[in-house]
Amino acid sequence: MAAAHTPRESAHAAAQGVRQALGGSFAAISKWERELGKLRVLVNVGELAEGEEEFPEDESYPVHEFPEIVDFLHEQWAGGGEPTAWVETAEGDPPPRPRPGGPEVVRGPYNHQRVAALRRRGRACCVVAPIVLHGRAWGELYVARRTGEPLFERADADFASVLAAVTAAGIAQTERLAEARRLAFTDALTGLANRRAVDMRLDEALELHRAGEVVVSLVVCDLNGLKRVNDSRGHAVGDRLLERFGSVLSLCGAMLPGTLAARLGGDEFCLLAVGPPADEVVKVAGELCDRAGELDLGEGVAVGVASTGDPIGPVHSGRRLFRLADAAQYKAKAAGSGEPVVAGRHGGKDDPVVRLADAPDRRAGPERRRFRR
Repeated sequence: MAAAHTPRESAHAAAQGVRQALGGSFAAISKWERELGKLRVLVNVGELAEGEEEFPEDESYPVHEFPEIVDFLHEQWAGGGEPTAWVETAEGDPPPRPRPGGPEVVRGPYNHQRVAALRRRGRACCVVAPIVLHGRAWGELYVARRTGEPLFERADADFASVLAAVTAAGIAQTERLAEARRLAFTDALTGLANRRAVDMRLDEALELHRAGEVVVSLVVCDLNGLKRVNDSRGHAVGDRLLERFGSVLSLCGAMLPGTLAARLGGDEFCLLAVGPPADEVVKVAGELCDRAGELDLGEGVAVGVASTGDPIGPVHSGRRLFRLADAAQYKAKAAGSGEPVVAGRHGGKDDPVVRLADAPDRRAGPERRRFRR
């Protein structure tokens, strides 16, 4: 089966491969959502009937309509057997034996829902194979043939069981890779994005900005009082402060559609807003200052804002936008301001924040700080 990079691509590739291997006209992969009691369809491939979509947004069925996954299969496993595929036909009767005296196709309990669906969609039969992951039923593989084509036989059901096992291995690998990617771009303590995720998103956003399509804004936050909390009350309490502020940051970021909330490291956080006007970003930055000041731990937050929607000059790189936001945040911290400082709002290029960020000598003047490079 073809290599895939996302769970959706993996399911699509697996369904296509299985459909072709079994000579079906249609195939689907569904996942059992135990906590919701539903069988959710991830992908449909092949000849789609009316109402079917390749990647359905919300095609799901109550588990009580398909009891075989919890009854029939459980009884097989409890008896020491292996999960096996079975066949359903539009007639609701077992298909003929593949040869005189040969074993019949393995069948689950009669399911009138599947039989009715076969008839409604012009399909003669289907083979259903459980997908088992980590010893549990993860979902099912479903392959159908149209009316007039040969019915599935025992050999097809056996082959479907093998293909379901191969599909399970592919899904497991895709889920491991997806988890690795998630961890690579996530801060472990707060669950927010990390600096790597911000850098990637910022580069993409600035490409759109240079094409004249969007406003890109960066809100950089320095959490006040973390060292005092760590020294006086311990690092566990300091971690709780970081987590609580992370929740506040996430809540405020949600006020701006398409905004990424991140922890840059230590006591530094940021919001990366792509699209909203600069004034809306500044308003949310003010809300962030207010909410952070209400936390019973810490001493509020120093916030700096830099936006391509303000007169800050051309922004050719993410580094410059970060330096501007850093400089604004530094000014806010030095002044003990409870409000965000915004780059470019007091004189454009002559704005003290812009001059501080763009000064050629990083060590020039007593106010220089180590801006990100």
